[in-house]
Amino acid sequence: MDLSCDDISRLVPHSGAMCLLDGVDEWDEDHIVCRAISHRRPDNPLRDKSGLRAVCAIEYAAQAIAAHATLLGMAHGHRATDGVLASVREVTTTLSHVDGLKGALTIVARLQLSHPQGRMYDVEVTGDGRTVLTGRLSVMLQDVSDEARPVPHEGAA
Repeated sequence: MDLSCDDISRLVPHSGAMCLLDGVDEWDEDHIVCRAISHRRPDNPLRDKSGLRAVCAIEYAAQAIAAHATLLGMAHGHRATDGVLASVREVTTTLSHVDGLKGALTIVARLQLSHPQGRMYDVEVTGDGRTVLTGRLSVMLQDVSDEARPVPHEGAA
């Protein structure tokens, strides 16, 4: 499956320049592979005075996860549940900045754990034939079945 940049804005909770992905190259129940060239754009909203830091690839991975969740929801006949990035662990970068990479970034997110309250993915971002970032991202999903409710404390009646 090859989705275009226009399709991506319907899969992630971002639009305009903040929609960093340019396409979905493949996906199934367990993983997604996306590509992006937005790391080369001078108007990339994650840039600072030094350029686009490699740690910003976390946002590329988070958007790939959002796209995966939406595609999974569509495949099962329901809307994807809103989520929030809850945990970023074991992140390793091999470069300080990614804006100097000439080719597209490839973003791979592999689902490791799925639960009604959240999901955990192992992610890898590569560019120009080298690994740029690896890590584990966890997403908490909004519970749409109930309103927010207080957590009972021990001894509460």
